Amino acid sequence: MNSPELKWLSDTSVFEVNRLPAHSDHTYYATMEEARREEAMDWRYSLNGSWKFHYAANVESRPQSFYEMDTDCSGWDTIQVPGHIQLQGYGKPQYVNTMYPWDGISPVRPPEIPQDSNPVGSYVKTFTKPKKMKGQPLFISFQGVESALYVWLNGQFVGYSEDSFTPAEFDLTPFVTDGENKLAVEVYQRSTGSWLEDQDFWRFSGIFRDVYLYTMPEVHISDLKVRTELDESFETGVLHVDAETEADVHFILENRDGQVVAEGASPLTIKRPHLWSAESPYLYQLFIQVRNSSGELVEVIPQKVGFRRFEMKNKIMHLNGKRIVFKGVNRHEFNCRSGRAITKEDMIWDIKTMKQNNINAVRTSHYPNQTEWYNLCDEYGLYVIDEMNLETHGSWQKMGKVDTAWTIPGNKPEWQDIVLDRAKSMYERDKNHPSILIWSCGNESHAGEVILNISKYFKQQDPSRLVHYEGVFYDREYNATSDMESRMYAKPADIEEYLFSDPDKPYISCEYIHAMGNSLGGMYKYTDLEEKYPMYQGGFIWDFIDQALVKKDRFGQEFLAYGGDFDDRPTDYNFCGNGIVTSDRKLSPKMQEVKFLYQNIKLFPDQKGVLVKNDQLFEGTEAYELGWTILKNGLPQQGNVADVQLNPLSEQYISLDIPHFEEPGEYAIHASLCLKEKTIWAEAGHEVAFGQHIYTIEQKAAEPAGNVTVVEGDVIIGVHGDDFHVLFSKASGTLISLQYAGSEMIAAPPYPLFWRARTDNDKGNQFAFKSSGWYISSLVRKCTNVELTTGEHSAAIAFDYVLPISEAVQATVTYTVYGDGSVHVKNDYKGAGQLPDMPIHALSFKVPADYSQLDWYAMGPEENYEDRAKGARLCRFQNAASDNVSPYLVPQESGARTGVRFVKISNENKKGLAIHFINDPLTCTISPYTAFELENAAHHYELPPVHYTVVTVAGRQMGVGGDDSWGAPVHDEHRIHSENEMTFEFMVQPL
Repeated sequence: MNSPELKWLSDTSVFEVNRLPAHSDHTYYATMEEARREEAMDWRYSLNGSWKFHYAANVESRPQSFYEMDTDCSGWDTIQVPGHIQLQGYGKPQYVNTMYPWDGISPVRPPEIPQDSNPVGSYVKTFTKPKKMKGQPLFISFQGVESALYVWLNGQFVGYSEDSFTPAEFDLTPFVTDGENKLAVEVYQRSTGSWLEDQDFWRFSGIFRDVYLYTMPEVHISDLKVRTELDESFETGVLHVDAETEADVHFILENRDGQVVAEGASPLTIKRPHLWSAESPYLYQLFIQVRNSSGELVEVIPQKVGFRRFEMKNKIMHLNGKRIVFKGVNRHEFNCRSGRAITKEDMIWDIKTMKQNNINAVRTSHYPNQTEWYNLCDEYGLYVIDEMNLETHGSWQKMGKVDTAWTIPGNKPEWQDIVLDRAKSMYERDKNHPSILIWSCGNESHAGEVILNISKYFKQQDPSRLVHYEGVFYDREYNATSDMESRMYAKPADIEEYLFSDPDKPYISCEYIHAMGNSLGGMYKYTDLEEKYPMYQGGFIWDFIDQALVKKDRFGQEFLAYGGDFDDRPTDYNFCGNGIVTSDRKLSPKMQEVKFLYQNIKLFPDQKGVLVKNDQLFEGTEAYELGWTILKNGLPQQGNVADVQLNPLSEQYISLDIPHFEEPGEYAIHASLCLKEKTIWAEAGHEVAFGQHIYTIEQKAAEPAGNVTVVEGDVIIGVHGDDFHVLFSKASGTLISLQYAGSEMIAAPPYPLFWRARTDNDKGNQFAFKSSGWYISSLVRKCTNVELTTGEHSAAIAFDYVLPISEAVQATVTYTVYGDGSVHVKNDYKGAGQLPDMPIHALSFKVPADYSQLDWYAMGPEENYEDRAKGARLCRFQNAASDNVSPYLVPQESGARTGVRFVKISNENKKGLAIHFINDPLTCTISPYTAFELENAAHHYELPPVHYTVVTVAGRQMGVGGDDSWGAPVHDEHRIHSENEMTFEFMVQPL
C-alpha cells in the first residue's frame, strides 16, 4: 500500500503501513569509549525543535497537498516538537474520564470516527542529511504521536501508523537526497486507535515525544533480547543474549566497579551474582561488540543487566525467592505546562519523590511510558507493571453500569490484530528492563478472547514475567487472562472475603485508595492486610500526579485548570485531580500518610528502647542510623543516635539510654531511621522510617488567679478583669467581644458548627443529600436560654440552642471567664434518633486577619484527619493560616490537625490568643476562609480577599474517606453518629 488513504483512519485492519518492526530500545556506538560514556549517539540526529505547522479543525479543511515539493509552507506558523497541538494555541484540550470525547456530539460507533470534529495538524520540517550519515541508510523514529500519522519525504509517501505511545519508525533511504529534504507529517486526532485510547486523561494530539533520524553501521544488531536465569540457590547466574545478526559478536559483562566478571559467547555464567531488586538495584554492564567480516569493530552496544527471578510459587508472587509486596502508585506522564510531553528532569523528580516516600512500585497507567522512565526504574529501583496502550472504558461502562451492547475489543476478531500490535510494540521495546516484573494487557476494556490472546502472547514470548489484567473481574470465563487476582477500588472487607475463600491466585489492587482532593482516609485498612494475609501482595494508589494545566484567569493570573476550564465539553471536570503530588510537582499533604504506611522498616519505641522490624526482603539496616529524641510538651529535651545492624526480614529490640523525667508533662519519644550517606535518590540524613511513643506524667491543674467583675446589662453581660474585657450578647446568643490589653480578638462571634466544606469524596458519595440539614443548622440557630452564674474568681454564661435539623437536638455552649482572662469553653450536644451523620462537631469564630501566625502542639506537621493520621507525629510546628488551604483543585475542607494540645494564634508582635485542650485533644482548622466560602468556590481564585482568620475548634471531625470518590462512605468508626451525646472543652488564653 503505497498510496495513502483516509479510510485507514477507520479501518481496524490498517494500523500501520511501511512501519518498521518493533525492536528493543538499546543504544549503539562505534567504539568502546563512546559506549562507556553512553552519551548522545553519533548515529542519531534530533529533529526536535521548531517545525512549520498548519492546524485544521476537520479533515476537509486541511491543506491536502502540503507534502508536495512545490507547496510553499514557509509562511505557516511555527510549532514546537515535542509538544501537544492543543497546548500551543490550537484547538483546545479536553478532559474526559470514561466517556468518549465525542459522546453526545457524534453518533458514531466503532470503528467509525467523527468526521466533522477530527482536528488535523500538518507538520513540515526541512533537513539536510547529516555528514556522519552520508552514504548510509537513513531511518526516522517518532517516539510518540497522538493518534495517527501519515509521513511523506520529498513528496513521496513513506508510511502510516497508529498507537500514540510506542515508536513508529520508517525507512527514509529510498526517498532522501543529499541536499535539502522536505519531511511532511499529517497528524489526526481521531482514528480507529482512538477507540482503544479512552484513558482517564486529557485528550490531546500531535507529535509529543522525540523525533530523530538515525542510521546504523554496516553490520548492526537491530534487536536484542537479554534474559537472566538463577539457580535455586541464587548462587549461579546465567545470562542469555539473543542478538539479531549474522555477524561476529563478543560479550563482555562487567560489574558495577568495571571489573570483567564474564566474557565470551552467550550464555555467560557468573557465580554469586548481585541480585537486582528495588531495595538494591544492582546493574551489571554488558558490552556487545560487533565485528565485520574483516574483524574490525563496527558497533558496541552497552546494555544494563539485572539478575533477578520473578515467579509464582505456591500461589504467591516471589522475587528472588521472597514474597513481594507492592507498595505502589499509578502514574500518568504529566507536566502542568506541557501535558504528557515531559522531560527527563520531570522523571527524575518523580522517581526521587517515590523513593523518598517509600513507594517501591509503579504502574504505567495506562500506556507505555518514555524509554527513559524504564532506564530510571532500573537504576533507582522501582518495580514496574508495564501496561500496554489499551482502554475502551466508554464502550462498556456507562455512568458506572456495565452495558456490553457494543463493547470492544471483546470477542470481535476484527480487533485482534490492531490490539495485538500494541502488545508487540510494548513488549519488543521494553523487554530488556529488569525493573519490569509484570506485563499488563491494558486497562478497563472488559474481557474477551482478544485480550486473552494478548495474555497468551506475553506468556509465550516471556515466561520470566507474569501477566496482569483486571477486567476479568467482569467476566470470569476469561479468568486465565491474569496470573493474579486484580481489582479496582475493592473495599477492605471485599478483599478479605476473597482471601478467606481459599483462592487460586494472589491478590493485588491495581488501583486503590482514590486520592482525589482531600482523600486517602482509611488507607491503613489496606496496608494492614499485608501481614495478615500472605496472598495479599499490595496495591497501587490512584494516582501519583494531578492532571491540571496552567491557565490564566481573566485578570492574567495563572491557576491550575481542570476539565471544563477550557470550555471543553463534554468533560469530567476536576476528576483529573487524584494525585499525591500536585501537577506543578509539589507534595500533597496526603504524602505524609503514604510515606508512613509504606515504610519498609518499622519502629516501635517505648521508654527503654525501640523495637526495630526490618521488613526489607534483601537488605539489612547498615545504611541507616537510628536516632531518638525525647520531647516534653513538644519541645526536645535530649536525644542521641545508635547503630542498628539488622538482617532482612528480622526484628530486634534495641535498648537505649533514654532518660526518665519526673517532672509532670506530656512526653513523646520519637525514633527515626535516617540515611547515613547520600544516595542517588536522597541526601544523607533523609528519614525513611519513624515511630513514636507518648506518655504523660500527670499534674494537678492550677486554678486561674485573679478576680472578675460582672456587669449584667439589659442586653450585654460584661465580665472584666485586669487588662481584659469579655462581652456576651443575650440578643446574639453568644460571646461578642474578647479584648486583651485593649486589642479586640473577636471579628465574628463563635457559634456551633456542624458543616465542613465538602471534600471531593463527600460530593462523590452524595453526603449532602442526607446530611444537608447540618449545613443550615450551621448558618441558623435559635438561642432559647441564657444563663449566668457568677463567682468571685469566675463567671459562667451558658447559651442553649435549638437547631433547624430537629427540635429534639440540644446544643449548649458555656463560657467560663476566669480572673486571669482565660475563657473555658464547653460545647455540649445531645443528639436525637433518625438524624443523618454529622460532618463536624465544632465551634467556629473569626479573629482579625493580622492574627495569622500559628504555633501548634498537635499531630502534624502536615494536615491530618482521624482516618488519615497514622503518618502524623505529635510535635511542635509553625505555619500560617494561609498554609492550611491545601492546593486541591477545587477548594474544600483542608488543613485540619488532630490531637491538638494547643495552638497559638498571633500577629507579627507575637500577641494574640491560644487554644488549649481540656480533657481530650482537639481537632482544629485555622484558615483564612469559612467552610461556606470554601464550599462555594470552584477554583481558588474565586475565594474572597482575606479579611479574617477563621478559627474552628472541634471535638471531632469525620474522616475524609478514600476507598473511592464516587460512592464509598467514610468507614463507620470514623463517622459521627448524631444520635450520640458529645462534649468537648477548651481554654482560650491571652498571649
